[in-house]
Amino acid sequence: MAPSNALASTVEAIRPVLPARDFELSKRFYTELGFALHELVPDKLAELRLGSFSFLLQNHYVQQWADNVAIHLRVRDARRWWDHIVSLDLPKRYGVKTVEPKQEMWGLVACVIDPSGVLWQIFEV
Repeated sequence: MAPSNALASTVEAIRPVLPARDFELSKRFYTELGFALHELVPDKLAELRLGSFSFLLQNHYVQQWADNVAIHLRVRDARRWWDHIVSLDLPKRYGVKTVEPKQEMWGLVACVIDPSGVLWQIFEV
């Protein structure tokens, strides 16, 4: 068995770390999207969970980092997610950009850019 396969059974999670230009604003943004907030280090690091999935939000911001991060959230129903995003009026309330679902070669894709500039591609295959 290759070492990578042997180690795979020891992995409990892989979590990206995302930047936050305004930590409090970003935490509100993500909790409104539906993520559960768990403060790990107050004012520095938070875990945001959605079921068994999670990512870390860091109270640290570098524009070049934020502008080059893309998260792919694969879902069963991209239109349902889109309806949820629209209902929150995110562009008006958070100054973020959204892109309505469109069919790409690899699936139906809707996008939202978080308050720090991180691109979320919400897609279904």
